[in-house]
Amino acid sequence: MSRATHPAPNEETPGEEAPGEVTPAKPRERKPPGALWADGLGRVGIRSAQVLLILAVAVASVYALMQIKLLVIPVLIALILAAAIGPFVNVLRRRGLPGAAATGVAFVALLLLLAGVGTVIYFSVRSQWAELAQQASSGLDELEQFLLTGPVPIDREQLDQAREGIIQFATSSQVRSGAITGLSVVTEFLAGSALMVVILFFFLKDGAKIWNFFLRPFSGQREAKLRRVGSRTLEVLGGYVRGTAIVALVDAVAIGAALLILQVPLAFPLAIIIFMTAFIPLVGATVAGILAALVALVANGPVVALIVVAVVIAVNQLEGDLLQPIVMGKSLQLHALVILMALTAGTILAGIIGAVLSVPMAAVIWAVIQVWTAEDPNPEDMNPDLRPPNSQLA
Repeated sequence: MSRATHPAPNEETPGEEAPGEVTPAKPRERKPPGALWADGLGRVGIRSAQVLLILAVAVASVYALMQIKLLVIPVLIALILAAAIGPFVNVLRRRGLPGAAATGVAFVALLLLLAGVGTVIYFSVRSQWAELAQQASSGLDELEQFLLTGPVPIDREQLDQAREGIIQFATSSQVRSGAITGLSVVTEFLAGSALMVVILFFFLKDGAKIWNFFLRPFSGQREAKLRRVGSRTLEVLGGYVRGTAIVALVDAVAIGAALLILQVPLAFPLAIIIFMTAFIPLVGATVAGILAALVALVANGPVVALIVVAVVIAVNQLEGDLLQPIVMGKSLQLHALVILMALTAGTILAGIIGAVLSVPMAAVIWAVIQVWTAEDPNPEDMNPDLRPPNSQLA
């Protein structure tokens, strides 16, 4: 008969713990170093860090450019003008005129046009300024009488206090310091204008060579996309400026004709101001129309002023619903919200000049994004003066 076997005193039965002993904990599995960023929260963190880095680079770039805005703004204005009158230079070249001569003709024609517009504004305002001042004085007297005897009468003492406050503000140190700042602004404007003229001449004369120089480090598909970006930039800027000029001309002629018919003083200078402010979308022509209505109110009374307001509203509706879609084309149009945001940012950064430049720059940025993300860059040059790809700078 077999005997049962028992474990030795020092041996442990599998699955049993020895009295007084604790089983050590199993070591935890260590995740690889990259596993922390592999889940959903990690991917969101990476994307957020990328967005913050891009925003930081953009803010730093804008800040750096604003420190040299005396150079940046003339370059942008010269680029826009070169894109606008570039086709005229190309026409002269195709007719056999040498490049330097074609550039000189277009350059001198543009300068004469700008000088002529400035001269007309100066002499028109000068010839009618005395009449407008007299009518403004009479209008202010009528306004004062209306305030004294109107439905909500105001005491003479309150009017005198308001007049004294305006005089004190006009003679205050803040106004004098603002005048000194205005002198520096005028100096910067003259220096920037001279620099812009020089840059514009070289853009018209050697624009293709300058662009080819910047493309020398690139080749293949990237070079083709960059060439398409350059061509698209010229197309957008040129089309935007020429289309806006046509729309502004229609606005100026329509509103100016109404001012002439209504015998509003300074009708021609106001029409030119409407033409110039129309280059600021959404608000430019409206502000100029309000100015014309105020002049009509002072000089011709409230009825004529209301008619001017009605004409301005009708012209703005015609511009937005008919002219811009036909002249500008869908490819150059931006959403009203984008235009408003660009105008706000440009005005904050560079004042009136920023408001004028912001919308075409936004259109160019959107066009560049579309070209760069397209599968087929279509590298054919729109500008016949640009050299074909892989060409070297002469």
